[in-house]
Order: sequence, then C-alpha cells, then structure tokens
Amino acid sequence: MIDYFFHKVTKPKITMVILVKNEEDIIEQNIRFHSKLGVDNFVIMDNNSDDNTRDILNKLSKEIEITIIDEKGPYAQSKFMTRLNKIAKKKYNPDWIINNDADEFWIPKNGNLKDVLNFKGSVLQVPRSNMILHEGINSWMESEYRVANQILSREDYENINIVLGKIGRKVIINPRGYIKTNSGNHSAEHIAFWKKQEFRNIHIYHYPIRSYEQFEKTIKNRTKLLKMGAKMGVHYKKWAKLYEEGKLKEEFEKMVFDNEKLKCLQDINIIKKDTTPKELFKKFGLLT
Repeated sequence: MIDYFFHKVTKPKITMVILVKNEEDIIEQNIRFHSKLGVDNFVIMDNNSDDNTRDILNKLSKEIEITIIDEKGPYAQSKFMTRLNKIAKKKYNPDWIINNDADEFWIPKNGNLKDVLNFKGSVLQVPRSNMILHEGINSWMESEYRVANQILSREDYENINIVLGKIGRKVIINPRGYIKTNSGNHSAEHIAFWKKQEFRNIHIYHYPIRSYEQFEKTIKNRTKLLKMGAKMGVHYKKWAKLYEEGKLKEEFEKMVFDNEKLKCLQDINIIKKDTTPKELFKKFGLLT
C-alpha cells in the first residue's frame, strides 16, 4: 500500500482488465481497439465461456500481450475484478489499470490514452454513454448516435426504454494503494481516497445492444446467474423476467430506433449524433 506515496509517472504504462463470458461478437474488436489507443497489455478472465471467446483470446495472445485466466467459479464481479487488478499489478506493474467490460470502448478526447493519463492519481471515475442501435446500419459499429442526456425519472419503470436511462461511471485505478473494485466497476476503494476524481478527458462508449442473437444469449446467461444468487442491476432483472415470459424479442425491438424516433429524440436533446467511435473503428481497420 505504501508504494503509492513513492510512485511517479513519466511515460504511463496502461493495463486493461476484462471479465468475459460468451463475448465472441465483440471481444476481438475491443482488444484491438484499445491496443491501438495505447493499452500496453491485457489481463482477461474467462468465466466459463461456451462459445468461441476462449479461442479468440488464444489467437490474439499470439500478437498482443494478454494474460488469460480461466475462472470456473460462480459469477462474482467485484471479487473477480479485484483479483484481476491485483494480478495485473504483479504481472505488469502498470501506472494505471482500466477496469473494462467487453462492450465498452474508452476514447480519449485528444491523442491516445497515454497522453491523457500522464499523471499520478488514485481512482478516476469516467463518464459513460449508451450507443443506440438504429435502422439503416449493418453492424453495431456503424452506430452514429449516443445518449447525451440520460433519462433520470423511472415513474413507469415497466415500460421505460432502459437504453435511454441513467448509467453509472466506470473506473481507472492506480494499483499502488488499491484496495478493491466494487460491483459493476462503478467505483473502487483506494488508500488515497482524497485523490479520487471525476475524469472527463476520456469518454466510454457503451454498446449494450448489438444484435438480437447477442441480446438473447446475454439475458439467458444472466437469468441463470440471477437464479444462482448473483447481484445485478435492475435492468438485467427486468430483462430476465421478460425472457422467461417469452417477451424478450418485443423488448429488443423497442431498443432499435427508426428515423422518426431518432429525429424526435434529437429534437428534445436526449440523443446526439456522435461518429467518434465509428471513425476510429474504420481507422483501425475494424470496420470496412
């Protein structure tokens, strides 16, 4: 713990940790994307994937520095992420560790991640926006709209479109003095608690809805985990309920926006056009 007080940053080293399960449709894009933006290495925990996720990780580890950990135990996000951070510190001794999910893309406002993280801190709380899946695109990477002003009121929770609702910040941590990451990667405990700060030089673009196949597979797995006692956000509980009632496809269709809805939401400043991630996907050869 005391090593925090002797820590100096010259050229920042960055590690990204990710907990994955059945992320074959997005994990390669995520790793390649952040590698291009300045992440030096990755520590990835695979929690019982039964699709091609593990094969993709094995392939990528031949060209990108990745430490892969197999975890067969029941889902426990806070516990697993805390373990990942401590392994990352021991293995790579980075200045910063980004606590990521497979569907999140961390984009600096200027330059790359090394440019904006060239300082000493403890816990950085980074804002996050949902990206919108809309008509007229062939891939989630082509999305050009994000939720700019999240809907805070949930008076009619059963019928609200959760994609437009409030989502929490995520964290980057200095592993020196780090104690633990809390559930959802929304906060972390650190010995230098007075140094925690909101950090707006990075914005997280979140792609929770990418296709119906991905959505159904995710909710099917989350339903199993909830029955096993896992703790999750209220949106997953709602979607699990709809899945068991056979209404998940209807819910998915509500989250794919047509041009009329896009215009309406733009007019009232709920969403805004933002092509930043799409342009980077093209630049990095991930979207042709």
